[in-house]
Amino acid sequence: MPDQCIHLDQVDVDAQPSSTGCEGCLRTGDRWVHLRMCRVCSHVGCCDSSPNRHASAHAAAVGHPLVSSYEPGEDWWWCFVDETGFLMPDLPEFSHP
Repeated sequence: MPDQCIHLDQVDVDAQPSSTGCEGCLRTGDRWVHLRMCRVCSHVGCCDSSPNRHASAHAAAVGHPLVSSYEPGEDWWWCFVDETGFLMPDLPEFSHP
């Protein structure tokens, strides 16, 4: 368990992804590069390399600090507040189809 992130108490361990793609991009018909899943509320948004940066926008708008990659074969997490990446091997991994 990482010692740099102090927000792990906000993780919903029973969460399931809210979508198979970026919710914002799907609404507007835009495209994304990679996907991230909010580990507080399960919102799926696009990464900061995507034009709309919906995952970061979600974190800033609602104050949810933690995302994990929603890409196949990737299991890393990121804390926007602490600006640190880490692994959480004891929690479920998710990826889009």
